[in-house]
Amino acid sequence: MEAHQSSFPLRRQAPVKEWSPRIHYAQFQRMPTGSLPERRIYDFELLYVSQGEAVTTMGGQRHHLSAGQLIVLPAGVYHRNEAVSSPDTRFLGIHFDFFDELDIQTEADMIVNDDHVQPSRFAHEAVASGFQPLSQQPVYTPTLACVQLMEQLVQEFTLRPAGYELACKALMLNILTHLLRLQQSRSRSLATQYSGKLMDIIDEMERNPARLWTNAGIAERMNLSVDHAAKLFKQMTGLPPNEFLHNVRHREARRLLRETDLSVEQIGEQLGYSGIHYFSRLFRKHEGISATEYRKLSRVL
Repeated sequence: MEAHQSSFPLRRQAPVKEWSPRIHYAQFQRMPTGSLPERRIYDFELLYVSQGEAVTTMGGQRHHLSAGQLIVLPAGVYHRNEAVSSPDTRFLGIHFDFFDELDIQTEADMIVNDDHVQPSRFAHEAVASGFQPLSQQPVYTPTLACVQLMEQLVQEFTLRPAGYELACKALMLNILTHLLRLQQSRSRSLATQYSGKLMDIIDEMERNPARLWTNAGIAERMNLSVDHAAKLFKQMTGLPPNEFLHNVRHREARRLLRETDLSVEQIGEQLGYSGIHYFSRLFRKHEGISATEYRKLSRVL
């Protein structure tokens, strides 16, 4: 008999050395404005919004996702995904399990058919000592480094060069580590009386990265010293304010290079960089290639 709905997701305490994630699906997706049917899955999914906005309804709660955020969709839990931006919303989706316990041959194998449920197929969520389950507070704002790892994973899974399974497992372990560290930073910062103000500032930085954001300006809004405000900001995001802002700008620069025909100079100006040379130097430092080369490569893949 199938486990009661409230028992999902199934969880297993396990030291991290026992985690052995297996990737079942990893792709970029585009969804037109609208809602998908409610569903359950046998495995777990990281659903990252790369452009636009989305809403996931799960457990009676609506989670609003802006570009740059992801949600953990756990095995066995009903959820409904909706693209709310026009004309579409773009995602990066990764299906996986924590213990290499599922044999997934097709995409249909991941979706629960409620007329023929297979209770033994629901994957378990790994929970390590000192951490909360990743699905407990399911929405995250991953760092640029984490997003790059997810994009690498999609590339490995799509192209499937020799040894791709091992590469995908290593990348997934790294991604999970990033999310666990974000979770700890978030839990520490949410305990402070300034978390609400900080979240408002972070949301504004995500929406308006071209603005002049300074440590002094952030501290003034929080009515704190510059050092204290910067410390609290780093506790919440894992990065100092200037590095967080640069990550947001760089992520948006990559998107604009992939999805628009704006010149490199126009993109730099639109994101608040002081000049094309400064923007180009920072982009090459992070990517290892120029902005122009990145654009050409992204349109080939």
